[in-house]
Amino acid sequence: MEKPAGSFGGSSSEDAGTPLLLPVHRDDDATTTASSRLRALLAHKYPAIASGPVACAAICALVDLGGAHGAAPRNMLGVLAWVFLWWATDAVPLAVASMAPLFLFPAFGISSADAVAKAYMDDVIALVLGSFILALAIERYHIHRRLALNITLRFCGDPVRPSLLLLGITGTTAFVSMWIHNTACTVMMMPVATGILQRFPRGGAGQGEEEDEVRRFSKAVVLGVVYASAVGGMATLTGTGVNIILVGMWSAYFPEEPITFSSWMSFGLPMALVMFLALWVTLCFMYCSNNTGKALSSYLDGSHLRRELSLLGPMAFAEKMVLAVFGGLIVLWMTRNLTDDIPGWGVLFHDQVGDGTVTIMMATLLFIIPSGKKEGEKLMDWNKCRKLQWNIVLLLGAGFAIADGFRTSGLTGILSDGLRFLEGAPTLVIVPVACVFSGVITEFMSDDSTTTLVLPLFAELARSVEVHPALLMISGAVGAQLSYLFPTGSPSNVVGFSTDHITIKDLVATGLPLKVVGVAALTVLLPTLGSVIFGMDNKS
Repeated sequence: MEKPAGSFGGSSSEDAGTPLLLPVHRDDDATTTASSRLRALLAHKYPAIASGPVACAAICALVDLGGAHGAAPRNMLGVLAWVFLWWATDAVPLAVASMAPLFLFPAFGISSADAVAKAYMDDVIALVLGSFILALAIERYHIHRRLALNITLRFCGDPVRPSLLLLGITGTTAFVSMWIHNTACTVMMMPVATGILQRFPRGGAGQGEEEDEVRRFSKAVVLGVVYASAVGGMATLTGTGVNIILVGMWSAYFPEEPITFSSWMSFGLPMALVMFLALWVTLCFMYCSNNTGKALSSYLDGSHLRRELSLLGPMAFAEKMVLAVFGGLIVLWMTRNLTDDIPGWGVLFHDQVGDGTVTIMMATLLFIIPSGKKEGEKLMDWNKCRKLQWNIVLLLGAGFAIADGFRTSGLTGILSDGLRFLEGAPTLVIVPVACVFSGVITEFMSDDSTTTLVLPLFAELARSVEVHPALLMISGAVGAQLSYLFPTGSPSNVVGFSTDHITIKDLVATGLPLKVVGVAALTVLLPTLGSVIFGMDNKS
């Protein structure tokens, strides 16, 4: 009973000290509450979400671009900052950020609702959708795994030859990436690569030098898959979103001279072969030694690969039909337009069909042809298509919408004035400058976002400095694909980085030589081979 009395009116040291603790306790509560609120704000990404509208408002309020187009270029720049900040900070999902132009463009008077919506569905988008459906069919029936095991078995050697094994893995990845999106290819091929690496030891303890050789070769395999998917994607229009964006924007600016599947492959394939050779030599030089084969032979031999291949069983009817559809699509792509003297099958339809037309048509066959496994089951059903990469589709649509906004608002003309120093410059200067300009930006933004940003600038710049647009636009597109140094450069880099076999140091050390080779190869091939394919001599 004494303690309650003392606590209200007593003067003991214990009682006197009690109230002194209360304010400290309340401060801790206030600090805890403030930190909890801060953590909640960061967890919900509210600062990142607000960064887009704030940047847009600041640009619209403070920037004066002048010119004859009034407020349209300034508004376009503000909307561009909004969308790109949401892309860069991942404030909202990529697909949601990619839909922002659908309400921002009409709200800021950049273009009408109908005009911006049409950019989200055209022949190029159809090409992507059909390619994704085919990739899902290949993944469903493990065709990619069977292909990888067969080629790796042939290249493994007995005894194990690391350089040939790397050639088999990277060659398989590059070939697959030619026909499907490079990100999808990396996602499909990385489990094949890591499946081989699972036989190897991990960690610091073990057999010293031998384990170090195995660890370095593991880095080479992962880096090989990452970079081979990017290199193979250069060869065709379907291999990467960058090429698709390039063709879409090219057709918007220069519809009289379209880039077809076959014409791009005539240029892209030699470029990809040069890059692939450089990749293979770099990996062998940096990660393989005379002792690597001996170290690998303890964990990897042909019997292991044959055992995995036997578990897949013989090729079923469904697999054969998917390959038949895929092969037929490649033939249709390659023969729609041939040369000026030898027209392709497209003339039978008065050139009203596009690459997206045949892609969707062949993808539709997958929902018609029976699988031969269960009664009534087709090669594909729509439930399997829930894994479609709609975020990539919407990102492409946003890219086309932004390209239209650049052109209609007049922003491209204003921004391209900053690169007018290229006027009168020789080709050997224009190509590497444009490629390096794009190649630097792409290390901090996605390939597709970089392409979306720089191609409208280069298209208008080509007109103002009176050079063939292919010199700038193709240089910018190829430069955007050279995102080899950081994980943020492309989704493929993230997939490789997530395996824990490689570090940023490995990416930089391996990617920098490849980047230099890419710029040098483009500087040689574009003015020579590209001049013939894209008719640069016919237009200045």
